[in-house]
Amino acid sequence: MIVIRRLVDAQRAYTAIFLPGEEARIFPTTDYEHGRILQIYKQDRPYEGIDNDFSDFAPHPGRPKGRGPSAD
Repeated sequence: MIVIRRLVDAQRAYTAIFLPGEEARIFPTTDYEHGRILQIYKQDRPYEGIDNDFSDFAPHPGRPKGRGPSAD
């Protein structure tokens, strides 16, 4: 699972990308660049069949259970 987060300090904003077993990759980005990264990695809105930040890992009628850390 990939985790993408926006980090902001007093002077600059960054995008952080985390992959299991890898060092975090953190680099300066603008709001536009960060949004584009989210689109590329399908984290910008819900998608059918993709677990992302908008996924609800609770079971729903007619929807398969997610494969996130809280689901077995």
